[in-house]
Amino acid sequence: MSRRGIPGAPGAGADDGDPHRVRLDQWLWAARFFKTRSLAAEAIDGGKVEVGGERAKRARVVRVGDVVKLRQGPIEFELVVKALAARRGSASIAQALYEETPEGKALRERTQLQLKLAHVQYDFAEGRPDKKQRRDLDRWKGRE
Repeated sequence: MSRRGIPGAPGAGADDGDPHRVRLDQWLWAARFFKTRSLAAEAIDGGKVEVGGERAKRARVVRVGDVVKLRQGPIEFELVVKALAARRGSASIAQALYEETPEGKALRERTQLQLKLAHVQYDFAEGRPDKKQRRDLDRWKGRE
């Protein structure tokens, strides 16, 4: 028999339906930083999420006012929790759950600009090499 539905009972976790107690992985999923809750949990377990300057665990309870640092590839977000939600809603609702700090936003935008400028673009105007050009390339590279 499960005791999950009984508040305060052993085995009752942070995800027992209390709207004031939301797990970190649930909140990240509800705030639409991850497509699935399991992806959010993997990021947390991989050390890509910090709460209050400390590495967090997936079952950590998020509170309003917590500062969450999140890394997704080269992009880093620094967020302040404004509201809690255990269920995923629309994008406008998700954006109301957090506020990005000005320093974090400036850093993220700077990183995105660097990535955009560093992107090497290849000109496909000439198209792919034809058979003769490929043979010439092979000969030039010594792969006859």
